[in-house]
Amino acid sequence: MAHDLRDDLELVGGDYYFDDDDDFDDGFQTGSGGSSGLQHEQMDDTSASDYKEGKDIQGIPWERLNYSRDQYRKMRLKEYKNYQNLTRSRSGLEQECKQVERKDAFYDFQSSTRAVKSTIVHFQLRNLLWATSKHDVYLVQNYSVMHWSPLLQRGREVLNVAGQLTPTENVKGAGRLSRVQVSTMALEDNLMVAGGFQGELICKYIDKPGVAFCTNLSGNNNSITNAVDIYRAPNGATRVTAANNDCVVRTFDTERYSLLTQFTFPWSVNNTSVCPDGKLMAVLGDSSDCLLTDSQSGKEIARLQGHLDYSFASAWHPDGHVLATGNQDATCRLWDVRNLSESLAVLPGRIGAVRGLRFSPDGRVRRRRAGAGPVRGGGRRRVQPRRGGSVRERRRPDLRRRAGVPAAPVVRVPRLVLLLRCLGLADRRAGL
Repeated sequence: MAHDLRDDLELVGGDYYFDDDDDFDDGFQTGSGGSSGLQHEQMDDTSASDYKEGKDIQGIPWERLNYSRDQYRKMRLKEYKNYQNLTRSRSGLEQECKQVERKDAFYDFQSSTRAVKSTIVHFQLRNLLWATSKHDVYLVQNYSVMHWSPLLQRGREVLNVAGQLTPTENVKGAGRLSRVQVSTMALEDNLMVAGGFQGELICKYIDKPGVAFCTNLSGNNNSITNAVDIYRAPNGATRVTAANNDCVVRTFDTERYSLLTQFTFPWSVNNTSVCPDGKLMAVLGDSSDCLLTDSQSGKEIARLQGHLDYSFASAWHPDGHVLATGNQDATCRLWDVRNLSESLAVLPGRIGAVRGLRFSPDGRVRRRRAGAGPVRGGGRRRVQPRRGGSVRERRRPDLRRRAGVPAAPVVRVPRLVLLLRCLGLADRRAGL
């Protein structure tokens, strides 16, 4: 039973599912050369009514294949071997993981379309697909960032990086860029920030023409921009951070795009995230440790230990007390930043590394209706951890007090929604 789903799909015929070519025929008219029509004859979208009648969400004709979807999923989970950077023993990891309740539904299926294909050239790339609302999806497609409207069933190009980019803001450090291959991005309100494979950083306001700011952060060909983040500083100002393979985290303002801080770490940085009050920054990278630092001075406040491999993702609960970290060891750990002697909980992923994490805006599970969006950008899964009781306060220094953040008297594991983006290659292609 161990063979690729792609082989079965090629046998039944039809241009429905996979495309490994660099030139995608995606239904978008782009500056880098795209198609001008939505190929519904080939794409064959799935609606909510189709799904209720038994049609597969992605339109895969399981009835014509050798195995059912459930059978193939079981094979995939059984045979998948997670990539490892550190060959540490994982014998006790399963016992440490909490059981995950799967009885609740966090969203209802509305529709899916294969008319929109995002371009993810490496399985370790993250945040190349963003849904800023249920009606707005942003995705990277070759040398373009596209916006897809599920309501209008129409896409438009937001940013084209195939040619030369010239910043509209005449500020220190800005420079021209050309033919940027986007490696990561982030969106907040109207601001979009993108990073590139050669260490590029691009800032653009979606409602304005041109690029506000762009630069090459280091000039080092090995300094890929692994992650970018947009956050509010304690004074309310908007800040942009870039984490790179050159082991440096840089922070810019969004008024004059001045370089405010530049912190160097002993390993390549894969991810940063700043707590809601803007005072603490989580820094994760090619290390099994996660560092909690002061966002303004870069001073290390605490070192979180427990993961067995490199880390790729983090997210803060809206109350600023709980941090979630995602790792190559296929787990997500929850930490109470007021007491870091051990993690609050360890949540298992289903397959592959945990490369993306999100909390719901209020930190609680909410029943949401999912808008139609691209299905080619990597699967997302919502899981609900068990609700935890209070955690006894231990007699040790309050680490948040060092950063001037008041502590609350009681700690509870919050009800939350974690989006675990597990990018196994076959799963990313087939959406399994």
